[in-house]
Amino acid sequence: MGPVILAIESSCDETSASVIRNGKVLNNIIASQAVHRKYGGVVPELASRAHQQNIVTVVDEAMEKSGLSKTDLNAIAFTRGPGLMGSLLVGVSFAKGMSLALGIPLIEINHMEAHVLAHFIDDPVPEFPFLCLTVSGGHTQIVLVEDYTTMQVIGQTQDDAVGEAFDKAAKIMGLPYPGGPLIDEYANVGNPKAFHFPVTSMPGLDFSFSGIKTAFMYFLRDEKLKNPAFVEENLYDICASLQRHLVTMLLTRLEQASVQTGIRNIAIAGGVSANSGLRSALKNMAEKREWNVFIPEFEYCTDNAAMIAMAAHFKYLRKEFCSLDVTPLARMPIGLA
Repeated sequence: MGPVILAIESSCDETSASVIRNGKVLNNIIASQAVHRKYGGVVPELASRAHQQNIVTVVDEAMEKSGLSKTDLNAIAFTRGPGLMGSLLVGVSFAKGMSLALGIPLIEINHMEAHVLAHFIDDPVPEFPFLCLTVSGGHTQIVLVEDYTTMQVIGQTQDDAVGEAFDKAAKIMGLPYPGGPLIDEYANVGNPKAFHFPVTSMPGLDFSFSGIKTAFMYFLRDEKLKNPAFVEENLYDICASLQRHLVTMLLTRLEQASVQTGIRNIAIAGGVSANSGLRSALKNMAEKREWNVFIPEFEYCTDNAAMIAMAAHFKYLRKEFCSLDVTPLARMPIGLA
């Protein structure tokens, strides 16, 4: 029988726990935080307080639904970073307390590496090496994945993340938080070629999304001066056009990375990988480029503990444990842990 690991995720505004046994995820419990909606974004102090309120309940539910007891656990895994310091501190402290009380090892997990390894929760799984486009509210990266614990970032945003661009554009249009999923929903019934926005081209395989955000803001300002009802009258077309530009920016770099590396096993991960426009465009490009494409289930795209558990399983097999002196890291580059 393989190891039994309890994993905890608390990097931002999702409190999550998952139990994995012998590499098989048994459950994935997630408590979301609705408190941030009225503020139009995540409030770090409120997030950390909500984690404190939710974590015992979430962990208890994960253990109960696994059918196992705490004495069956072989290790406790947790997200060390990157993320919000207050949120991370709750998960790290809880994991350390359980580890000490049960006398079992601790496993620190890099949140972004876990997003990549979410592809190994269910079949089919990618073969090594593969490229993974990790896209979220805080990160946009192209990762060269050589094995379960060896990864290298070969391209990344030099300013804002694509998920932040989606959410900020939604806020500018007056859409409620989180606005990224709403843009995706409205884009499905809009004309993606109705409007054009200038994009920034970066050297190599890097990205930049600050320019299109600024251009989008001034575009709406100018159009609303001519017609105050411009957004309401053209909402679907605006969303479709913006999404087309952002998705094209992502896939242009991903295509370049595939050509440069010769790798045709392609994956996407992170919250924005749930975007239907990105998924559809990636599948179309896969047919054109003869790629083998891997897209995780929606449940494993956003922040969740199942991906932390999966990453912990591979680290457990290598006996890569950490000490009780471990502290959270708000910034934690891939390859650090």
